[in-house]
Amino acid sequence: MKNTLLATAMATALSAGAQGTGDDPYLWLEDVSGDKAMAWVKARNAETEALLKNRPGYESLRTELLEGLNAKDRIPRFTRMGDWIYNLWQDDQHKRGLWRRTTLKEYAKSKPAWETVLDLDALGAAEHKSWVFAGANCLAPEYRRCLLSLSPGGSDAAVVREFDTHDKAFVKGGFELPEAKSQVDWKDLNHIYVGTQFGPGSMTDSGYPRISKLWSRGTPLDRAQTLFEGQTKDTWVGVSVDGHGAKQRTLIQRALDFYRAEYHWVTPQGLKKLELPLDAQPRLWGNRLLVQLRSDWQVGADSFKAGSLLVGSWDGFLKGQAQFRRLFEPTTTRSLAGYITTRHHVVLNISDNVASKLEEWDFRGKQPKSRAIAAPFPGTLSLASLHDSDLKTDPLADRYLVNYADFLTPDSLYLAQAGKDERQLLKSRTAWFDSAGMRAEQHFAVSKDGTRVPYFVISPKGAQLDGKQPTLLYGYGGFEVSMTPRYSSSWGRGWLSKGGVLVMSNIRGGGEFGPQWHKAAIRENKQRSYDDFIAIAEDLIAKKITTPRHLGIMGGSNGGLLMGAIVTQRPDLFNAVVCQVPLLDMKRYHTLLAGASWMAEYGDPDKAEDWAFISKYSPYQNVKAGVKMPRVLINTSTKDDRVHPGHARKMAARMIEQGHNPLYWENIEGGHGGAADNEQRATWQALEYSYLWMQLGGQ
Repeated sequence: MKNTLLATAMATALSAGAQGTGDDPYLWLEDVSGDKAMAWVKARNAETEALLKNRPGYESLRTELLEGLNAKDRIPRFTRMGDWIYNLWQDDQHKRGLWRRTTLKEYAKSKPAWETVLDLDALGAAEHKSWVFAGANCLAPEYRRCLLSLSPGGSDAAVVREFDTHDKAFVKGGFELPEAKSQVDWKDLNHIYVGTQFGPGSMTDSGYPRISKLWSRGTPLDRAQTLFEGQTKDTWVGVSVDGHGAKQRTLIQRALDFYRAEYHWVTPQGLKKLELPLDAQPRLWGNRLLVQLRSDWQVGADSFKAGSLLVGSWDGFLKGQAQFRRLFEPTTTRSLAGYITTRHHVVLNISDNVASKLEEWDFRGKQPKSRAIAAPFPGTLSLASLHDSDLKTDPLADRYLVNYADFLTPDSLYLAQAGKDERQLLKSRTAWFDSAGMRAEQHFAVSKDGTRVPYFVISPKGAQLDGKQPTLLYGYGGFEVSMTPRYSSSWGRGWLSKGGVLVMSNIRGGGEFGPQWHKAAIRENKQRSYDDFIAIAEDLIAKKITTPRHLGIMGGSNGGLLMGAIVTQRPDLFNAVVCQVPLLDMKRYHTLLAGASWMAEYGDPDKAEDWAFISKYSPYQNVKAGVKMPRVLINTSTKDDRVHPGHARKMAARMIEQGHNPLYWENIEGGHGGAADNEQRATWQALEYSYLWMQLGGQ
């Protein structure tokens, strides 16, 4: 039966391949759920599973990975809403999850009592839908009414339904939107701001809302009042609401591209455009305005550097009399990884050579004062504010959460008090792999243009500099996203504890050293990301940490593009490539799903001057027959409605045609994250590690 299925699928695929147009014979694979395309997918999946699931140790590895993913000691991440904290919890008994709540006092106990608000598995079973929880927007200060987003199978597109957290039920006749990439927020109990699929022409070329409207309860959606319309070439239009009642302030964001946006304040007299740099990121904080800069900014006689964080008076800014104070200014090694606000403090999360440090500004006196905060180092700290500005009195007004982890230290979550260094340990994870004898070190490679590029090497116990260590090099390098130290039971169990070396790269295009590190490797300079990654690989080999025979690489999304570019440029350096949910056809990426929103990162391939540099690295156009390449594993998700699965499908088909013999696996659910639940995640990861050990040696 299996052989018959494969033969039928191959015959169908070959027949369909003849239907391609122009110089791309595999356009038919862009038909996401078409019968011919899915027959091809199922045939590839069957081939890959037949090989990798039958590898020695596959099932025990999958069991190990699933145990870590479902671990009862995982730290429940939560969102505070009034007196409650809410969490989505997935485990072996609740695959899609329980949306549940408790109090912070109860949470601090070793075994807190949680109250279930919505059972996603039960809801899916009752409605015969594969629901994945995609978020909740709840109306302050009571937080009783919520706009729940439910995704079918994990896609970005979701339905929106009004939910009552007291009754624990959907509101009959309440606000409801069909499946779309919608954007919603509350004005008050009887009005919401909404951007969605209103009909033809209402979405941008990137597939996001182009129009924002105010929708009144009990009225048809087509009667909602239009507040703002962007253009189809914009990335999106959205509304954000700060506060409620008389103190409510509403901003409309018109994203011109991924990094530039206009902001308009909604007033009774109409919209007022905020005069800010288009690539600045504003945030309201009481009667103050915080502004994070991505470019240099001249305000009167004051000059502010890209990467700085500023604070000024909101009222003064509206009157054109803005005077800003620097809260942070970057250096060559220090950048702002993020910040939070409490009632009286701004807490800065600073990346210093890719290790976190904390500083805070206290605004209680006549003049704000800054100080360094003593915190665990080196590693990664993450912050979350607990202050609820919608409450008149808030016992948590100056409290916040701090999480610490590094490659070999499990996460610990602390409750912190602004103005003090002492913290209360709320939760900590047990070790999910034996790290005794392991070590994590930072190294630097020199890229093609002389730039020093950092990377971390995590070595297993007993690792020798003999070039024989199976080594996995991970990379991303885009969209100002930083690759920081983090603890992973999957990395630990699937790779490190079995004798593999793990390497985390911090290449340009990421945000490790602020916006300039990112801007150095976009558009016509994107090749610098690839040069940095190649330099790290060569440095690993030069230091005898590994050899090309034992070196594998992994990356997803933009990191999947990185994998495709690297394997077509330097296939001689590697023996394994895991290419996850990738962009690969850079000639057509902007026409597929959300692709148009990324042209500020990559360029516009329809413009000859842009295609001139994109064409030099676009993997789908640069993979060639007759070139010796490692066997590649490409994986994606049918439900990925952000990066089109056609990228992965077409690349695999072209490589098969050229005789490169890639492995291909496509999860039918999962969205851009690849998996809808932990069962699917464990399968995805077990296939990857089985492939890596097959290619690089060891088990």
